[in-house]
Amino acid sequence: MLALRIALRYLLAKKSHTAVNVISLISMAGIAVAAMAMVCVLSVFNGFSDLAFERLSMVDPDIKVTPVSGKVINNADSLAERLSEVPGVGVAVVTVEDQALAIFNGAQSPLMIKGVPANYSDVSEIASLVIDGEFVNEAAGKGCVSLSVGSAINLGARPSMEKPFVLTVPRRMGRINPAFPLAAFTTDTLLVSSVYQTNQAEFDNDRLYMPLESARKLLDYTSEGSAIEISVLDNSSVDAVIGRLEAILGDGYIIADRLRQQSDSFRMISIEKWITFLMLVFVLVMASFNILSTMSMLIIEKEDNLRILRSLGASESMLRRIFLEEGLLIALIGGAIGILLGVGLSLAQQHFGLISLGGDHSQMSIDAYPCRLALSDVCIVVCVVGVIGLLSGFISSRSLPSDSVK
Repeated sequence: MLALRIALRYLLAKKSHTAVNVISLISMAGIAVAAMAMVCVLSVFNGFSDLAFERLSMVDPDIKVTPVSGKVINNADSLAERLSEVPGVGVAVVTVEDQALAIFNGAQSPLMIKGVPANYSDVSEIASLVIDGEFVNEAAGKGCVSLSVGSAINLGARPSMEKPFVLTVPRRMGRINPAFPLAAFTTDTLLVSSVYQTNQAEFDNDRLYMPLESARKLLDYTSEGSAIEISVLDNSSVDAVIGRLEAILGDGYIIADRLRQQSDSFRMISIEKWITFLMLVFVLVMASFNILSTMSMLIIEKEDNLRILRSLGASESMLRRIFLEEGLLIALIGGAIGILLGVGLSLAQQHFGLISLGGDHSQMSIDAYPCRLALSDVCIVVCVVGVIGLLSGFISSRSLPSDSVK
């Protein structure tokens, strides 16, 4: 405790050399700026992660069941009926996905087609993201498709009940006659009923929704399905429902919640977040070199005081501890100021959106940087600042001249 009191006095007392005070303030300012940046950056990445999850929750189902091996689930209709009776399950529907070549008004583009049943809106909110026309399930007639905005741009298509939209896929069953190569393909002519936009590249670039019946006919399927998509009742836990499904289905199926369905997207956000964090830690380490400079000058200035303390009975370990705690105090005070500023800025951005995104806001789903302050991130920053302060103080305490501690 005595060492801490002396360290506080050394920190707060006026120095004989003004440069020592200036360098001390610079050290604190460097630590504060780096700590503030760490809190703000981590909060912004949290905001982007929440935004991505919010957008994906409107497209992906609560739970998706796919086969571990193979392309389709055999007898998917009967399995979906069985799963719909599981406690906590709202609706279980069968969907079909595959690649196809789309032709519209002379333009061609490969697309990922997805066949969905009439009650698909009970599982996904994709229909609410339509920006032109009516979603495939709400259109008049069954021969309609709903295009992603990227596909519509590539093909020059928009909702129309006059221009035909052609889908072509290789024939899945039967023999191929080399004399009639076109017979090796199955073709269906439909109409574009709507265009949707999710603001997620994986859904907006090359996707298409169509009625399940039409997709099965095009792909030569009967009761097969690529996946079974499930909605969970509001008062039920997704994890609990997944546990019940695993008990029924066994090891032959992958049962994924929304995070697992888009694990690659969230993994990339997490990787970017922590790489940026490590870069800021490096900046914080660079700022800590100012602490070493401050401590070196302070040791030179207080050399006579150290001899007096030593003559009064202060041990070598106590003298070293004074400067260890001095370095820690500089780091903690600067870090505390920076963290408080970072928390304040993050909360202001989270609730008021002070910093807006550039570009045309009318074409964006959000106009300000998303932000969410997390207590765990603040604790991580506190720990990093504390460790760097301890290391700086330890290095400084080891640099005491031998004649000052003996």
